[in-house]
Formats: sequence, C-alpha cells, structure tokens
Amino acid sequence: MFNSAVATLNAPPVSIVLNWKSSYDGANGALIDMSQAVPGYSAHPDILAALAKGASDPALARYGPVEGDPEFRSAYADHVSQLYNAKIDRNEVQITSGCNQAFVATVLALAGHGDRILMMRPCYFNHESTLGMLGVGIDYVDCDDDGGLLPNCASIDAAIGPQTRAIALVSPNNPAGSIYPAPLLADILALCQKRGIWLILDETYRDFMPLDMDVPHHLFAQDDWQSSLIQLYSFSKSYCLPGHRLGAIIAGHDVVAQLAKVIDNIQICAPRVAQHALTPMLTSMSSWRQENRERIAARATVFRTAMDDLPGWDLLSSGAYFGYVRHPFTGVGSRQLAETMARKAGVLVIPGAFFGAGQDGALRFAFANAGRDVIVKLADRLSSLTL
Repeated sequence: MFNSAVATLNAPPVSIVLNWKSSYDGANGALIDMSQAVPGYSAHPDILAALAKGASDPALARYGPVEGDPEFRSAYADHVSQLYNAKIDRNEVQITSGCNQAFVATVLALAGHGDRILMMRPCYFNHESTLGMLGVGIDYVDCDDDGGLLPNCASIDAAIGPQTRAIALVSPNNPAGSIYPAPLLADILALCQKRGIWLILDETYRDFMPLDMDVPHHLFAQDDWQSSLIQLYSFSKSYCLPGHRLGAIIAGHDVVAQLAKVIDNIQICAPRVAQHALTPMLTSMSSWRQENRERIAARATVFRTAMDDLPGWDLLSSGAYFGYVRHPFTGVGSRQLAETMARKAGVLVIPGAFFGAGQDGALRFAFANAGRDVIVKLADRLSSLTL
C-alpha cells in the first residue's frame, strides 16, 4: 500500500524524543532539553524586523528564481569567499529550503537506484533516511573512539566500491561534535579526485568552530575543486531562524544546473522573505555571530566540566553544538535509557541508536540548547539516575 522504502523507516527521531517530555513530572526542576539542535537564544531584533517587513511585501510573495534570489546569492558568495579566502562565483550558489533539502537535492543530482554513498558512523540520521527513501545504497566507515570519532583515509579508501558516487561528511559533526582538521579534509578531497567521486561536505555548524580556528579548511583554494566538492550549509543555527527554512549549496556551475532541475520539482524556489531579510545581514551581523560563537564555546566548556564530574560517563567527543557520550549502563539500550532519563531525571537527549548500528552505548547531548546555568545541573541529575 505504501512505498516500502518509506514505510520501513523509523518515525522522525526528534519527534519520538520530544514525545517523552510529557512523562516527566517536574520533580527535579525544569526539564533540561538537550535533544534537538536549535539555538538556545533568539534571532537578532534587526533580523526579526527585516522578516516582518518582508512578510508584508507583495513582491516577495511571488515566485523567485529557482537557484535563489540574485542579490542573496551574490551576498552569500561574497561571504563564503571572505570566510575561506577564496573566490566563489554567484553562479556557484544554489539556495535551498534548509540544509536537509540541500542534501536531498544533491543526492538526487548525483546518485540513482543502485548507486551508493559512503557515510561515516555515527551518522546524521536524516542523511541516512534520505538515502534509504531514495533507494541509494549506503556503505559505512566506523569512526572509533581512539580516533576522536574521526575516520582515516585508509579506511575510507578501502570502503569505496565500484558503485560509490560520493562520500558524505558533516564537520563539525552531527552527532559527535568532532571537527575534521583541514589536512584530513584535504586528504579526503584528494582521495575523491583520485577515485572519481564527489565529496559532499555539510558545514551546517561551521560558525561554531573553536575560537582559535578561523578558517575551517582550504578546499576552495584547490584547483578544480568544482569537479569533486559540493558544500552544504544551513542558516538555521547562525541566524536563529530554523522555522524559515533556508540553506545553501556551493558547487560548480554544472552541478548547480542539475540542482536547479531538482529544486524546481521539489519547491520551485526557497523562501524569499528570509532571503531578502538576510541579504544585508551576512555582513552586518558578523559581530553578533561572533558573540554567539563565544557563547556556545562557553557552554561547551561547562558541558565538558559537567561530564568530568560524572563517574562512568565518558565524553567521546564534543564540539560546536554537541557532545557524544558513552553511558555507564552496560547492556541497556540507548533508547530505553534516554526515555528513562526524560521520565526520571528530566533530561532530554537523543539515543545513540538513532545514529547508526553499533551506537547503542552512546547518547547525543545538544548543549547549545541550554544556558550555562542549566548545563551545570546535569551532574546532579544524572549522578542519581537509577533504572
């Protein structure tokens, strides 16, 4: 009766977890929600004002160009060029309705039935389910704890097969928070060029790199990057407007031409009010974004301290928005544990089982959601947890 590729998927993981909220009776104080990766603060008043003004503009209620509004594409190309010390052309920008759509469109443009994509595990669940829905096969490279939940090129090379069309990476990583060093990314791109496949690099969380890291990588400075690199980005985190669904793809002209065919059939054009509102903000909000970067870095420090104060809880990796933690309850599934944490401790997190096979011993904490005054309560809540 239904498409088996969809029917066999799990329900949306975040929806499952958010339903556990109602099981908590408030006995330990207010619920600590570290489940969904959303900014724990509001958009800048100037952004909100621009959105409100744009919503009443009849011109922005019309269809726009499939690739995105020209002014916004130009502004984003300039922004990325400055960030990476590279030269990105406006025609190398495709605007999308969020970064998940960017991934869907990219996969549709690159891979078909029988093709395969290589993913690193633990892996972002929406990437995994997207490939499942589209009938694209998945191969995995497992990232072990000793390597900081990062892969090595030898393992990636060994996993590439004759049907592999692309490698999909997320850096800073979701769920692990691990950050791919620039030399590792360069080696992976070189491997893709050697093997004739694509690197799909999701950099949704790039604005929350460690404070001593200014340039995430130098891939755009390489000759002919357009033949092997496709970069994805989301405006949801840095600009605090996930409900407005705005994302972007940087790729070569020929790739953008294929992406436009896909986007035209999915949504025709990305939300225009948000594009219009953010066009001047990419420059004017730089200081505000830096303040938020520092705010999230401070929360990361408090989170690491909280984990250090919890015997048996092992912080495997952390960075940007996330901490990936091995829990001490051997033999207990992560979904059962996370549901119990919500009910008994009032702490909401995502079970590791949602991030791929072999992840049942872990939990993802999205510490960016909570203030430092809330994060410090974690140790007390979890130290007394019993099953």
